[in-house]
Amino acid sequence: MELKVTLYEVDGPVATITLDRPERLNAWTGRMHTEYRWCLAQADADPAVRVIVVTGAGRGFCAGADARALEGHVEKGGYDPGTPPDIPRPGFGVHPEFDHDFAYHFGLAKPTIAAINGPAAGVGLVLACFCDIRFAAAGAKLTTAHGKLGLPAEYGLSWLLPRLIGLAPAMELLLSSRIFLAEEAERLGLFHRVLPRDDLLPSVYEYARTLARTVAPSSLRETRRQVYIDLHRGVGPAVSEAQRLLDELTAGPDFREGVAALLEKREPRFWSPPPAN
Repeated sequence: MELKVTLYEVDGPVATITLDRPERLNAWTGRMHTEYRWCLAQADADPAVRVIVVTGAGRGFCAGADARALEGHVEKGGYDPGTPPDIPRPGFGVHPEFDHDFAYHFGLAKPTIAAINGPAAGVGLVLACFCDIRFAAAGAKLTTAHGKLGLPAEYGLSWLLPRLIGLAPAMELLLSSRIFLAEEAERLGLFHRVLPRDDLLPSVYEYARTLARTVAPSSLRETRRQVYIDLHRGVGPAVSEAQRLLDELTAGPDFREGVAALLEKREPRFWSPPPAN
């Protein structure tokens, strides 16, 4: 696919997807959604990639739906996602609940980390919330945005946000559509860390490479799937599935390497950087 509004780069075990409309604060369009899903599919299928980082070009993460697209919805008298019928489907086929817009993140085999470098509004905040872990630049402005446009909470955020930060604070942010800062989001538990802007990406990449280097890829894959599937079922099935996976993974090479590293008092070699030229 020819990428026009996103960038896709792979460096060792980390793939980076950059929303790339900096002149519009990376406002979301159907083209961007299509390209974003294609990039996710590439990263998920690449055996060399262990972690996926999502960020924005310039001074914003994603300012929400593009104003011109919103104007188009008014003219058409309804919502038009602007995506083709053959849009890529990363994460589909793992669990029926995940076969929907943005919920497809839950079906990926690899963790996603949002590096929120600036404003995230509406669908931009949705995208950040559907990532597994979130880092943000100090002072980044955030808003659910939908209320002031006369819209419902978007793309399942009404289901996800209460599970991330609790019902009461999520309800307040969803009902008010007010602007809040990264520092408040960190206090609410939405962000893992808030950092000076210049430190954001270096810290995210350090964290991503540590995950890739020290945690077995099979464990990353199955743990995140356990978490998201278990959100839809009771504790009994969760325990049974954990036992099934325990039996499966103890027969695999990652477990053997992890035990060997423990006994030899060294870091496990789940991934090694390519040799220098």
